[in-house]
Amino acid sequence: MANYEEVKVQGYDEFMQTVKCFEDKEVFVLFSGNKTEEGISWCPDCVKAEPVIRAELKHLPEGSIFIYCQVGERAYWKDPNNEFKKNLKLTGVPTLLKYNTHEKLVEDQCLKQDLVQMLFSEE
Repeated sequence: MANYEEVKVQGYDEFMQTVKCFEDKEVFVLFSGNKTEEGISWCPDCVKAEPVIRAELKHLPEGSIFIYCQVGERAYWKDPNNEFKKNLKLTGVPTLLKYNTHEKLVEDQCLKQDLVQMLFSEE
């Protein structure tokens, strides 16, 4: 059994509502482009990064929360005024971060197994 809980959300509002529910927990978030009905993201880096990140989830701290957040369609993501860019200061997808810290991996950093493991396992 996993030592963490995974929550899947869609869009900025659902993300903000969800993260409020876990204020007392250690929260890690993967921001990714929306997936098609076939389950494939429009973001090629997200497609490559997800299996790398999922393979390292076993290193998440006991009792932590892993939120998988789809940021929207490509056109919405490309808008410089979207809420993710404006309010959360995201610069690219995929972005993997430890919520409420400055620790994050962006785009091709998410493809590096050792960096992902380090983010998940550092105190």
